[in-house]
Amino acid sequence: MELQFIGKDPESGKDGSPTVFVDPTNGDLVVQGWIADSPTRSGCLEAGPIPDHETVVRMPARMVATMREACDAAERADVP
Repeated sequence: MELQFIGKDPESGKDGSPTVFVDPTNGDLVVQGWIADSPTRSGCLEAGPIPDHETVVRMPARMVATMREACDAAERADVP
């Protein structure tokens, strides 16, 4: 699977994350982020269970523009 790289947190260093990609075959966003801490997971669990095949990641607010760019790219993806 070839993903379209959108951007990486500029404050994370050369080996870090978070990073955002778009899958051009279906427009899905692919997010690499920090593993959510217990308070974050607990907050998410208030809305319902987190299935075993899913996880919660945290993205820093400074990546909002990158996330918008990824959303724009996902909307432009040539998805059948």
